Amino acid sequence: MKNKIVKIFALGSLLAFGFSNAQNKPKVVLDNFFNNEKRENKETKALESWHYTWNDTTNGGFSLLGEIFQKQGAEISTLTTAPSKNDLKKAHIYIIVDADIDKEAYGGKANLIDANSIKNLVNWVKKGGVLVLMSNDNGNSEFEHFNKLAGEFGIHFNDDSYNRVQKREFEQGKVMVPAGNEVFSEQKLYMKEVSSINVKSPAKAILTAEGKNIGAIAKVGKGTVFALGDPWCYNEYIDGKKLPADFTNYQGTEEWVKWLLKQVK
Repeated sequence: MKNKIVKIFALGSLLAFGFSNAQNKPKVVLDNFFNNEKRENKETKALESWHYTWNDTTNGGFSLLGEIFQKQGAEISTLTTAPSKNDLKKAHIYIIVDADIDKEAYGGKANLIDANSIKNLVNWVKKGGVLVLMSNDNGNSEFEHFNKLAGEFGIHFNDDSYNRVQKREFEQGKVMVPAGNEVFSEQKLYMKEVSSINVKSPAKAILTAEGKNIGAIAKVGKGTVFALGDPWCYNEYIDGKKLPADFTNYQGTEEWVKWLLKQVK
């Protein structure tokens, strides 16, 4: 009887540990509302989300980024609605990428970042949330409403375009990271057609291209905001197939993911 009790206790402890371990995984939530592009699946003919999504394995997808987060112990998911207070309670990191303009959005009408979403996100960051804002360049991303959110943290995307690359002249898209950078080690990244960023307190610049700020971070309350003028870590530029070997986007993405996870409270 005693041995049976010990076994039951051990099993209960193991299950409790497993549940606790699952509960403690950092939760990374990717927006699929403000960026809401859809296309027809060639095989099933059904509409599916694509372009900067976890399940998109094509060049423009984030499937490899999702794998990197998972390898670092995080749990990834997607939010298809505007972020409510309850939604954000279930997120440690929330990512908005390439907010839609009408021509890109499903149905031809973009879901714009609204005042309630901004209020929810600002309060969530202050309590310890990690917010990632990745824009795109002029003509390929929504700026007015996106900047209303970014501006709450001292960040402004400038609706312009730098590091423009002609054909396969990859050197035109280089971003040199100097030693001592807070997020990345010294290396050579590739980011093309990037929106520049203006920063004011509490934000500070962390990356530049063509003499312009293109990346920034801000500490707000207990939380952190990371901003970049390009969705730079999609499959095409981290799968090792296209870029010359001296570009280190996969390494940089791993470093960035580890840094984001370290910011989680």
